[in-house]
Amino acid sequence: MEKINELRDKIHENAKEKGFHRLEDVIYRLGVDERTEVRSALFAQKIALIHSEVSEALEADRKCNYAKLKDFKLCQSINQANHTIRNDDFDIVSFENMIHNSVEDELADVIIRVLDLCGWLNIDIESHIELKMKYNQLRRYRHGKKY
Repeated sequence: MEKINELRDKIHENAKEKGFHRLEDVIYRLGVDERTEVRSALFAQKIALIHSEVSEALEADRKCNYAKLKDFKLCQSINQANHTIRNDDFDIVSFENMIHNSVEDELADVIIRVLDLCGWLNIDIESHIELKMKYNQLRRYRHGKKY
């Protein structure tokens, strides 16, 4: 399994290739004050997009829309065996029918957007997760809160 920072880097590179970071280049051509303002706006936009993915996961749960992963893997295997798709191809039709917009799919989007943001900010997220987990182990039950 890939380490989280390696996954972060792959996700961030893909996001750049797909045009999700085209405005970042503009930041470096601006003056210091404008750079800070634009960077803050981009950060806010990225946080809002993470929030939208979390909301989409909630809506998927409200609709009882959960992924049919076993069915998807079976279709993928059958299509490969029937030479409908090659072994290295991705069965996009089955994905859209059995996975897309499900709770699992939206939660994957949340993680992808968070890791992309960590890549943009060059955050060593593995270290921060490990530190936070150690801290949380020392905290009170429910961190002293009702829920």
